[in-house]
Amino acid sequence: MNTKLLAADFRPTSFQWQVDGPVATVTINRPERKNPLTFESYAEMRDTFRALNFATDVKVVILTGAGENFCSGGDVHEIIGPLVRMKEQGQMDELLAFTRMTGDLVKAIRGCPQPIIAAIDGACVGAGAILAMASDLRIGTARSKVAFLFTRVGLSGADMGACAMLPRIIGQGRASELLYTGRSMSGDEAERWGFYNRIVMPDALMDEARTLAQSLAAGPTFSHGMTKRCLHQEWSMGVDEAIEAEAQAQAICMQTEDFARAFRAFAAKERPVFQGN
Repeated sequence: MNTKLLAADFRPTSFQWQVDGPVATVTINRPERKNPLTFESYAEMRDTFRALNFATDVKVVILTGAGENFCSGGDVHEIIGPLVRMKEQGQMDELLAFTRMTGDLVKAIRGCPQPIIAAIDGACVGAGAILAMASDLRIGTARSKVAFLFTRVGLSGADMGACAMLPRIIGQGRASELLYTGRSMSGDEAERWGFYNRIVMPDALMDEARTLAQSLAAGPTFSHGMTKRCLHQEWSMGVDEAIEAEAQAQAICMQTEDFARAFRAFAAKERPVFQGN
């Protein structure tokens, strides 16, 4: 793996990749079927988010779907059918390889330093709901439907980290209800429960996501990466351990030029211009 990549180096084939300055947009682009995922898009998305660790000019990523839907989960014909055949042929190794690959996508989203903003309209179900859950921030619409519908196809609600992550976002009882029943959560309910940071009109969704992304990209991006790392790692820490981890993280951030820039701007009664170093 190269130690430095640029946005122009990314050329995925199973989804759209667009760049506007420091903001990259990943668009799942199969609108005629509500943007389902395939084996290829799972793997290529995993590799893309892993590579973002080395993308020096990408500061924030927007994750969305083409048309009026976010993502309808795994493609019934291109993923579910082959998985059933693997089961019938006793191919447990292949089934486990697939479920580990999908989990690796969540690990890659959580592990890249850039904040990920999910812009969600329409269907956001199955693995699509997991992608939204794994993102750092979520903007939705009132008409969107979020469902972790794994139990409806005879699977566990424990998929791709849902039992670990969803309760931390909306609470244990609410997460339990969604993961056991597989029912849809409306956009208004998703905002009220804290799954969405906010809801907007469908025609304003991408503008809202871009405005937020540009605002974050203009901030101290090294520090944003440190915040994301702490938010993720401190799930498994006690309070004393977390306080020590944050003391170390803050001392590292105090060595950046952005910290000094902020002080000089404050002293001059100016707005700081961060450069991410």
